[in-house]
Amino acid sequence: MNAQLEWSGRGACLAVDPDTLFVQGQEQNKAKSVCLGCPVRTECLAHALDNREEFGVWGGMTERERRALLRRRPTVTSWRRLLETARTEHDEPQDGEGGGGGTHLPVIGF
Repeated sequence: MNAQLEWSGRGACLAVDPDTLFVQGQEQNKAKSVCLGCPVRTECLAHALDNREEFGVWGGMTERERRALLRRRPTVTSWRRLLETARTEHDEPQDGEGGGGGTHLPVIGF
């Protein structure tokens, strides 16, 4: 398996029918719930953004949400690098606080 796709074997989506993630309208909110708590949500989203995946829910975002993000941040050349850096910075303890931890996506100023 491609080293950059090693994460895909650990996705929460493995437990659902793949068609569940390729829906339209309100069904997308249900599809996004599959991604909640997924241990590879960040990697999945980065893959979708870096590869301009046009369809489906990836990393908890719909195609419309990803297109909007790509329009807002046109200068990003590697979403994987950006999201990994943001996650690392988010997880580091700051001034005696515990790390952010968890599997949620860090807020990176979208």
